[in-house]
Parts: sequence; C-alpha cells; structure tokens
Amino acid sequence: MGPNKDVSLVARALSFIQGDLRDIPLFHTDRGSEFKYQLIDETLAAFQIGRSLSMKGCPYDNFFSQIKFDSLEPLTLEFSDYVNWFNKL
Repeated sequence: MGPNKDVSLVARALSFIQGDLRDIPLFHTDRGSEFKYQLIDETLAAFQIGRSLSMKGCPYDNFFSQIKFDSLEPLTLEFSDYVNWFNKL
C-alpha cells in the first residue's frame, strides 16, 4: 500500500512476495498505467510469470480502488486483517 498508485507501488508489492516468484504462473491486472512499465515487464519475464489483463472497461477488477480511507494506517490494518483471514481459509 502507498499514497500513490504507480509503478513503484507495484514493484514494492512484488518484492514483498514471500517464496519463489517462479512459482507464480500468472500476474493478473487491470489495464492501469502503473502496470505498463518496462520494470514490470522485465520482472515478469525474469521469473517467467505470464501476464493476464482484464477486459477493457471491466469494473470488477477495480474493487479495491473503490475503498476510500483518510490515511494509510486504517487501510493497512483492514487489508492486513483481510489477508490474514484469506490465508487461513
């Protein structure tokens, strides 16, 4: 999470993945500009991760963009709770 939705946010998110990135078969994103950078392409290629893009104008891939918080702290807590819940399913 971060204050800006940009390529550095995506790169940081990829760097936080625990485990071998080569075990990830597919990277699915919407068509946002933050995913259209050479850094992302090179990272995916280096770890042989396939790319999947949502259909143009598909609102279902933008669920989290609709969540609004006044600061990153409550968002971080809520997201951490969600990830913890999801990983224990």
